[in-house]
Amino acid sequence: MGPTHNNAIKLGVLLALMLSGIVHGCGVKYSFTGGSIPKDMKTYTVLFFENIAPMVYTTLSQDFTEGLKERIRTQSSLSQVNSDGDAIFEGTITNYSITPASVQAGGIDRAANSRLTITVKVKYTNRLDETGESNFEETFTQFKEFPGSDVTSYEAALNQDLIKMLTEDVYNRAFANW
Repeated sequence: MGPTHNNAIKLGVLLALMLSGIVHGCGVKYSFTGGSIPKDMKTYTVLFFENIAPMVYTTLSQDFTEGLKERIRTQSSLSQVNSDGDAIFEGTITNYSITPASVQAGGIDRAANSRLTITVKVKYTNRLDETGESNFEETFTQFKEFPGSDVTSYEAALNQDLIKMLTEDVYNRAFANW
């Protein structure tokens, strides 16, 4: 190992230290889930997500609202408050639908597979961001397919899965800027 190898190691260490200093100096704290939350952000508020979709699943509003609270609570060090959090999430469930995904072979007009889709409109406000650049109002949609057209035996599990997917999307958009 000659001087070139030692210089490469020194350069690598120097770059790592510089990068560490830059990241540390940006005023952002990183969580283990890949999200970045401003270091002065301490609290969050999730307001009730009303279901205004034409088709209603009775517990969807409560399930989504609690799912988003849980996602933030378990993936960040933020404390939940009932109002006026540093980060505020609010919105509505705008679509809950079941549509055919594929039709059975043989000329029978019956769905071989169907698709359950949930769409949520979310408004995120970072009350610490005076520029408002990190705020957003966006729509998030996820779907899952299931066999046949009768959702009854699958609906609760599908909703749980879709809520996990949607809350991950919202969390990542708010805190990971993806």
